[in-house]
Amino acid sequence: MKFKELKLRPMIQGLVNKLGLEDMTPIQEKSIPFILEGKDVVGQAETGSGKTIAFSLPIMEKVRPGKGIQVVVLTPTRELCVQVTDVMRSFAGHEVRVTSIYGGVPLEPQFDNLRTSDVVVATPGRMLDHIGRKTIFLKNVRFLVLDEADKMFEMGFIEDVEEIASYIPKDRQTLMFSATVSYDVHKIMKRHMRDPIIIETKPLVDPAKLKQQYLEIYEQRDKFSILLHFLKHDTPGLALVFCATRSESDIIARNLKANGVNAKAIHGGMAQKKRMDSLDALKQENIDVLVATDVAARGLDIKNVTHVYNYDVPKTPKEYIHRIGRTARAGERGDAITLLTPRDHDNFRRVLSDFSLNIRKGEIPRFQRVPFRRFSDDRPAGRGYGSRRPGQSRGYRGDRRPRRDGPRREGYRKEGKTGSRGPRKPYRKRRN
Repeated sequence: MKFKELKLRPMIQGLVNKLGLEDMTPIQEKSIPFILEGKDVVGQAETGSGKTIAFSLPIMEKVRPGKGIQVVVLTPTRELCVQVTDVMRSFAGHEVRVTSIYGGVPLEPQFDNLRTSDVVVATPGRMLDHIGRKTIFLKNVRFLVLDEADKMFEMGFIEDVEEIASYIPKDRQTLMFSATVSYDVHKIMKRHMRDPIIIETKPLVDPAKLKQQYLEIYEQRDKFSILLHFLKHDTPGLALVFCATRSESDIIARNLKANGVNAKAIHGGMAQKKRMDSLDALKQENIDVLVATDVAARGLDIKNVTHVYNYDVPKTPKEYIHRIGRTARAGERGDAITLLTPRDHDNFRRVLSDFSLNIRKGEIPRFQRVPFRRFSDDRPAGRGYGSRRPGQSRGYRGDRRPRRDGPRREGYRKEGKTGSRGPRKPYRKRRN
């Protein structure tokens, strides 16, 4: 089905033509007509399948400027919030005002934007902040959208979503888009949706074109050197490297840059500007490698990724599937490589409990071992709490406070003082 068959308003159709949109994706073709009819819709489709356009386009067809906030879209992460805002603005023209509100940035600029907004895209925590401060008014809301709902509930936002929904008029249209339909998704469907239309699409990733393999690495110290070898010699396009923690992402990215790889990190502990800079650099292909926690595995539309590397093995098959789903899209080939060390075996066994996964053992190539630093450039090794500086003896006690009694010396304890063990005796110097 083509977009021109939807019979949209001339202004919206003009924007569609300007964006070069012609053929709909499966999720768009199945959901847009029902949304235009006013139905509640639950759409299950993978990241990158066009879900954002699937709800943004029909909603913008119905929004009229100057009537207060009419649309609330909730997203699990700040990056996805910004991404959805950009898509919705592309269909808003010059009249409808779209505002994004999320944490990590000052509240004051958001106060002014909310006064004149027609559409608000928000993370749940910051939305509740504004509700509590009474700086957002939701009595005119006609559309509530939950984007990447399963991820939002996995992150513990289900109670926040329930509370936000209680402030929005019940006479509304509710849309929910998700990669999987979990128990929590069903719970929200029953409580907050009216006879929803459930739409499912086939996986966007072609399993036949996705090569999955794991490498058995027996020494932990070789793990980074093998990753570096693959990135330099066997990765012609963009790559995503997934780590388990924020600190590990920073350390891997820093070591890759030190070895000549154009890499950046992205995770929830970074300032918002740095996170967006990393994401924009990958989308514009200004970098070759994005080192990330699972925040980048869901929701973000990152195209042209040819390789996914699991530097740390995910804990569940679902997390593994979301990670590798970043490559082998739209008929292109892709590789997903898991680096398996002895401490990763428990997680990997859980991943293999999904028998639909076809992960084969690969061979470790001949590689050059390179040095790996666990310290940042501005905090050299050996300068932590209680550690020695160069040239200091092993008896150095770092930043600890000196003993309360001070150093022992002859005559320090005066005769006649009393303590818990009775009268103290004069200190006598030990004879050798």
